[in-house]
Amino acid sequence: MFARIVKILFFGLIIKPVVLIALGLNVVNRNKLPTHGPAILAPNHNSHLDTMVLMSLFPLRMIHKVRPVAAADYFLANRIIAWFALHVIGIIPLNRKQVTRKAQLFEQCHEALKKHEILIFFPEGSRGEPEKMAQLKKGIFHLISDYKSVLVYPVMMHGLGRSLPKGEALFVPFNCDVIVGEPLSCTSHASELVQEIERQFNLMRPLCLTYRADEE
Repeated sequence: MFARIVKILFFGLIIKPVVLIALGLNVVNRNKLPTHGPAILAPNHNSHLDTMVLMSLFPLRMIHKVRPVAAADYFLANRIIAWFALHVIGIIPLNRKQVTRKAQLFEQCHEALKKHEILIFFPEGSRGEPEKMAQLKKGIFHLISDYKSVLVYPVMMHGLGRSLPKGEALFVPFNCDVIVGEPLSCTSHASELVQEIERQFNLMRPLCLTYRADEE
């Protein structure tokens, strides 16, 4: 209960006002975001702000049910950052370097889905270069292959790589886009699911105002 209250206060008093005031946020198809779990959001990844902005789109009454999946070797390396990541953001740590069995790797994710939570899972695996899409990995298929009724929601985000790119600590206000795609069911093969997510990204990219501005 304590962690839930802290998370609500953090997003209600800090993150939501910052997103509303500092970022020019263009959100398309917000109504397509899941209203309950189990569900998985599959956004592209250019910045630490991706998670904060995406979580800010959910009502505060739901925020404790939204759980980002994040690298344990990065977010648990420091005790202070680890406490903040686990108890305020509510991450599900993924131990990519020490665990090789997929069932064990995604054990905490499976438990979260059983509790009807909404996971944020970046199919690129890690942050890439600002505003450049990296090759999608197949981890999301292995995550839901035993939960075929769980829907995957592709989300295209653009512009946040400029506000807080990888390796930078200084936040710069910038316009950004969040486009929510059509929910996808698990397919029989990992490559099919990855290709469908890529297809949705390609359909959503032209809807980004910041992307169109870059093209002009």
